[in-house]
Amino acid sequence: MIPIKPVGAGAGATTPAQAAAAFLRPGALHLSALPPLSLYVHFPWCVRKCPYCDFNSHEAKGGFPEEEYLAALRADLEGALPLIWGRKIYTVFIGGGTPSLMSAAGLDRLMSDIRTLLPLDGAAEITMEANPGTFEAEKFKSYRASGINRLSIGIQSFNARHLEALGRIHDDNEARKAVEIAHANFDNFNLDLMYALPSQTMEEARHDVETAIGCAPPHLSLYHLTLEPNTYFAKYPPHVPDDDASAEMQDMIAELTAAAGYRHYEVSAYARPGRQARHNLNYWQFGDYLGIGAGAHSKISFPHRIIRQMRYKQPKAYLEHARLGTPLQEEFEIGRGDLGFEFMLNALRLDEGFEVNLFAERTGLTLNAIEKSLNEAEAKGVLYRDHRIIKPTELGKRFLNDLQQVFLGD
Repeated sequence: MIPIKPVGAGAGATTPAQAAAAFLRPGALHLSALPPLSLYVHFPWCVRKCPYCDFNSHEAKGGFPEEEYLAALRADLEGALPLIWGRKIYTVFIGGGTPSLMSAAGLDRLMSDIRTLLPLDGAAEITMEANPGTFEAEKFKSYRASGINRLSIGIQSFNARHLEALGRIHDDNEARKAVEIAHANFDNFNLDLMYALPSQTMEEARHDVETAIGCAPPHLSLYHLTLEPNTYFAKYPPHVPDDDASAEMQDMIAELTAAAGYRHYEVSAYARPGRQARHNLNYWQFGDYLGIGAGAHSKISFPHRIIRQMRYKQPKAYLEHARLGTPLQEEFEIGRGDLGFEFMLNALRLDEGFEVNLFAERTGLTLNAIEKSLNEAEAKGVLYRDHRIIKPTELGKRFLNDLQQVFLGD
């Protein structure tokens, strides 16, 4: 966990407006301009918890309180407005859980509230995660009409055996049907796929990737299955491909996606020209984001400080606190000593790295703050830099965790 200190500026503030005023006081940083701002909305329910999932998701046994949750989201957003007053929203991401469990009317209400309360950019990218097991053609037409202009579809695999092992609620036929519905209603969507699955062979992984490419999505996200703590798979580990087999799968993915015209622009992301995920790019470029909903995280910059927030995680607790106007469970100011690592942790995920000036723009620090670590990483051959750009080398991409750890000491 990144060591961060409790915020002092907002301590004792009784209203969001007072907190905002406190955050605007002089502090340890000087940001010449505030970064782009995104909105993240968390929907915490799903049909069934997948054995590999460590996200804040909860099985919707017997349904979920849609109306109450939408009211809580609006109250949460209204309370946060003083912190971002006047700032335009460039991307919106509705994630989960399974947001596509929402009714068409519920999603329309959410989008109406967002448009009413926030100044959305005219070309805003508005993404919603969707599970193939919840795809209904008419509902997704309504989602599109409500303002969703990008889908992120959690396919994970086109192999029925692997889908069952992953605990997914859809089968391979439903996965293909979801892609058809996406093509019919959206010109921009992403397919999520996983590899190094339990007992997966190279041939099966190749078939999954070739099938996904054959679906012609503008964007592909290809994730290595990891056995995360506090999941069913962590408690009962399945047999998965070893490191050598996983590396071969990665090489195969790189070869197939490049041949199909997808650019590998981030560790797990591949896109057609101009179809990068703008919301995720904002994270990786250390932009700002307001997160509302159960367990949502925020990073918000002010001229003299950068703060992080986390909402109450359990849906019941979140609903109670949102009703009282106290949805925040934690609020911190990022210390100067942690900003360099936090920035590099994100920016080094990008294949082309970042422009040198971006570090100062987003952290309020000079590059001298991480000079020692830059020199060390360069000497190890895992980092390239010149007067314009800083990026991981091919070796650095292979050992990204090691590269990122070099900056932890700063």
